[in-house]
Amino acid sequence: MAATPALPTAPPKPTWDPRKPEPPFPWLRPTIRIRLTLLYGGMFLIAGILLLSIIYLLAAQALHEGSGQSFSVSGANLDITSSTCPAVNSAPTSEINAILKQCDAVQRQHALDDLLSRSLLALLGLAVIAFAFGYAMAGRVLAPLGRITRTARAVAGSDLSRRIELDGPDDELKELADTFDDMLERLQRAFTAQQRFVGNASHELRTPLAINRTLLEVHLSDPNAPVELQQLGKTLLATNERSEQLVEGLLLLARSDNQIVERKPVDLAEVAEQAVDQVYSEAEAKGVVIRGEQKTAVVQGNGVLLERIALNLVQNAVRYNVPEDGWVEVTTEVQHGQAVLVVSNTGPVVPAYEIDNLFEPFRRLRTERTGSDKGVGLGLSIVRSVARAHGGHISAQPREGGGLVMRVALPI
Repeated sequence: MAATPALPTAPPKPTWDPRKPEPPFPWLRPTIRIRLTLLYGGMFLIAGILLLSIIYLLAAQALHEGSGQSFSVSGANLDITSSTCPAVNSAPTSEINAILKQCDAVQRQHALDDLLSRSLLALLGLAVIAFAFGYAMAGRVLAPLGRITRTARAVAGSDLSRRIELDGPDDELKELADTFDDMLERLQRAFTAQQRFVGNASHELRTPLAINRTLLEVHLSDPNAPVELQQLGKTLLATNERSEQLVEGLLLLARSDNQIVERKPVDLAEVAEQAVDQVYSEAEAKGVVIRGEQKTAVVQGNGVLLERIALNLVQNAVRYNVPEDGWVEVTTEVQHGQAVLVVSNTGPVVPAYEIDNLFEPFRRLRTERTGSDKGVGLGLSIVRSVARAHGGHISAQPREGGGLVMRVALPI
């Protein structure tokens, strides 16, 4: 008879639990509520003890002073003299009791008034001490919140590598800081994966586009090619070039959404001059005059990206201009502690409600949404992303008579 095979034993349970173990007495956890309760309860207890002690001392002193009648009896006729109640010295014997009662009432009232004034002074001093001590203790208790706030501000500037790493008791603030650190870790992984995907995708898209451009240029270089084939090749080459610009624009837009890590001094005046030089031939062909004064305005940033800001703005100002007597004005200067680049131009009338749409990817004015060879619709989106990455902002205003005024402000 065959032996019955042994049943496989169950795998051992893992001894490590990723969840945090619960304390044996959760109600003894040093929470913020318990700490604040103990703190302010102790403060009130100490203040009450001090106040009772001071009132006791003041009352004892007042009673001692209030009952300090000074009488001296002399002579066979029982002459009574007093330094605190002079009226009894020359009073007849029948009026001594009434005068003594009146003097005693006056002395008690004086003692009570003195007690009240000293108690008010003591209360005022205790109030000042209590407020100062409470302010110091509140700052000490809320110090972790300041650390969390500073880290959140750093993260708001796209510095996802920052962590709070709060130490101390396991209370609500530490739990909040740990949760915030976990969220930052997940966000950093997501942004890193996004950047990696954009880099890989752009590389994969660049390769076939470069191959297509090479093949088209080779065919166009053949002098024996038919005219129809050359015309088709030129059209395909223009379409391929537009696709390459789109890929480059998307890559630059994705990279510029993050904060600039390596910063160097860059003069906006020099950047604007280079942008004007690159667009000068195109502006001359369209009959657009470029003017303006570029004053020195040095910022800390990436020169290539800042040059892209000026180039995109000047190119848009030239391309979206009037057919005749058009002009573009490019100025740089320092205003209110900020480096400012202003690009103004003549052009078609832009409705105010269309201004915000201009900064969205692939959005143009209604007259330029289709069939336009002036760009791929990413210029202003790239400008806004680069400005934000440098801690600045861009604003646009319609000009009277047509055109726009683009203003880029960057911190110095």
